[in-house]
Amino acid sequence: MPWAAVLPGPRRRCRADVLTAPLLSTTQLALPLRLPAPAGFDRFIPGDNLEAIAALQDWCRHEGARSLFLHGGRASGKSHLLQSAAARMAALGRRVLYVPLDSADLTPMVLDDLEQLDAVLLDTLEAVAGRRDWEEAIFHLYNRLQHTQGGRLLVAARLPPGHLELQLADLRSRLSACPAYLLKGLDDAGRTRLLQQGAAQRGLRLNDAVVAYVLTRCPRDPAWLTSFLDRLDEATLAEQRAPTVPFIGKLLDSLLPAEDDARTA
Repeated sequence: MPWAAVLPGPRRRCRADVLTAPLLSTTQLALPLRLPAPAGFDRFIPGDNLEAIAALQDWCRHEGARSLFLHGGRASGKSHLLQSAAARMAALGRRVLYVPLDSADLTPMVLDDLEQLDAVLLDTLEAVAGRRDWEEAIFHLYNRLQHTQGGRLLVAARLPPGHLELQLADLRSRLSACPAYLLKGLDDAGRTRLLQQGAAQRGLRLNDAVVAYVLTRCPRDPAWLTSFLDRLDEATLAEQRAPTVPFIGKLLDSLLPAEDDARTA
């Protein structure tokens, strides 16, 4: 695949290469990406986020605004959409880099010379808000991208720019000028669709009763539910069993500590 070689599991290190086109050697960066499954727009359950997805797809085609800002609470799908946009642009032959700013071993130097790319995607901006060196690096990257033929920027954070603890007023002003989209989390109908669609992609079938049982016991975080589907797929293959309520109950007993009843999630 033409994007990044990703090792499964949290905080696993991998080599993230700028996509598709040879550039300077500085564009090959060791980044700790956390992609539990290949991201893609087709794997994202849109819920009430159709407008944001449409804007992102235009952005990937180099249509509409050159810079966009996504914000939303935990598990609203920000990282999934940024990774999906990166993958889409790579498939279109663009040179693009996804940078998770919450990675502890990154320094602002990672943003040097990225204006040579077609697009830069900065995730979890809140992780570096208030840090002058990072804010200045992002501000200068923004300006350099604006002076290129078509350089694009996509930024995600839990809060919109005006509510982040940004110390650099010029950066806050630049980001506030970007079209911003609030991502809304899934309701139970969306989680049901996520489970049934994800199961079908893995060759499993979850009926309504099974899905209802899972949702009464599991955390409602879409990332957790997706990880659970991976474990369920492995377990059904290993034991050659259908995903029935008793089988899933046994699996959940092994995954969830007894004192952490997910019904309170």
